[in-house]
Amino acid sequence: ISALTGQRVNKVMEVANEAYRQNCARISTGTLNDIIAEAISVTEPPSDKGRRLRIYYGTQPSTNPPTFVLFVNDPDLMHFSYKRYLENFFRKSFGLTQTPIRLNVRGKTKPEI
Repeated sequence: ISALTGQRVNKVMEVANEAYRQNCARISTGTLNDIIAEAISVTEPPSDKGRRLRIYYGTQPSTNPPTFVLFVNDPDLMHFSYKRYLENFFRKSFGLTQTPIRLNVRGKTKPEI
């Protein structure tokens, strides 16, 4: 963009609209879970002391920015590098290259007796 010559000024609104569209993107739970299964098949989740991370399912509770919640067996087993891998996999799969992504991890709640 050049303020002096006006070069590429018309592209600003196109890029802004695309960023807004990505920021408001809604992904269905079924599609998200299919992508999670694909990501797991490419790179297995980490394990610690014989305990392997299991991702049960994921959902998208909100947009602006797209927020995904993954329900797992133990959130402490989610290594930061695997979380970053999943975030990048979601970006590539859903085309969310111009917006931040929030990825929250929740443990499976145990029933009280």
